Amino acid sequence: MTAPPQASPDSGTVDAAPPLPPAEVGRTLAADAGGPLPLGPDWRRWRIPLALIGLIVIGGVVIALIGRLAAPQRPNPYLDPASSQLFGGHALADILSERGSEVVRAYDPSSALAATGRTRGHGLPAAGRAGSAGAIPTLLITSPSLLTRRQLDRLRTARADLFLVGPGRKALAVLAPEVELVGTGMHYGELLQPRCDLAAARLAGPANVGGFAYRAPARAIGCFPSDGRPSVVRLTSSGRTVTIIGSGAALTNVMLGGHGNAALVLDLLGSHRSVVWLTPEPSSSSRIPAPAGPPSAGSAASPALIPWPAWLVVMELGIAVVLAALWRSRRLGPLIAERLPVVVRASETVEGHARMYRSRRARDTAASALRDAMLSRVLPVLGLNREAHHDAVADAIAARSRLKRQEIAGIVYGGPPTTDAELVGLARSLDELERQVSEQ
Repeated sequence: MTAPPQASPDSGTVDAAPPLPPAEVGRTLAADAGGPLPLGPDWRRWRIPLALIGLIVIGGVVIALIGRLAAPQRPNPYLDPASSQLFGGHALADILSERGSEVVRAYDPSSALAATGRTRGHGLPAAGRAGSAGAIPTLLITSPSLLTRRQLDRLRTARADLFLVGPGRKALAVLAPEVELVGTGMHYGELLQPRCDLAAARLAGPANVGGFAYRAPARAIGCFPSDGRPSVVRLTSSGRTVTIIGSGAALTNVMLGGHGNAALVLDLLGSHRSVVWLTPEPSSSSRIPAPAGPPSAGSAASPALIPWPAWLVVMELGIAVVLAALWRSRRLGPLIAERLPVVVRASETVEGHARMYRSRRARDTAASALRDAMLSRVLPVLGLNREAHHDAVADAIAARSRLKRQEIAGIVYGGPPTTDAELVGLARSLDELERQVSEQ
């Protein structure tokens, strides 16, 4: 807002300058009055808002494209080698790859069978082939309960060692008929002691393998007993090694680094082999297992229910709200005195301010402006300054006026008028007081 110019009514003008087009005159007057600029063909004042809106739209499109181009969220993220969630298996897959193993992801039995035939003795890194010529791959099956009987029959024909995570009775009947399920799996992730002669278990020490418990034949090795029944079983059947673990807690991202979990799982899988990692996807009639981990892990898993792109959208909307607030907020600052670019009559400036006060019903502000203006002209005549007390000013004016002191104090220092008529009466009374003081 531009400070009103100082000019006398006799001069008639404020500053002489070349006249501008009517549109520019209207915009200048509106800006000087403190009101919004009128809409017109000049689009330059909309450049910043339009640019901000464009950036927000482009950002949303980019986030949507990134979400589509990124790897889709699998319906069963539990022990998925591509999942970085708490109960995913990405950490273990990375360690196996760094140790020279070939990790092949599969999400259906057909792909897993094709991968076992393709990786058998082929495609292994040099570190994996050393000392293990002709080694067959390991077929790691997570969530076997999601597989149908027909799929299990097909996987039984795979020429690969089997690593079964938490198999139930149906999976055991097909893939390991000599092993029987006896535990209920209520102690998911329980920390157990090895208590067996298996080298991998003895070297690893305590591990979070609690879950299902099994009854195994005498020739099998059972480790990590829970209630007297082993939670980890290893046996050789039909020329291949079958490893059964009661739960997948030790394989998850959140628990792999605890206790002896990593050492146990890596030794059981064998770093010199290729691993075909089968993460079955649920069918319409099956249900994804929801393992109940330890309290600390379970509570930390809650934020994973909201995907990261959703947080990006929320942050983008928050930034948009802040930018909109900054754009529409009132900008306060000191008045800036500047030369007006057009010829403006003093009466037009006064009328403009009067219309502003009237439109806002600011009778108190208008009355205060009238009283201050009258005092600024009268006090020098009375020999007083702006710091003079109200009583002294009223006494000095009463000495030169026909009005009583109480009436003068009510006119000069009274309350604000409540109607337009009272405001007009106040203006006339102030003019009469100023005239009486000036004539004495």
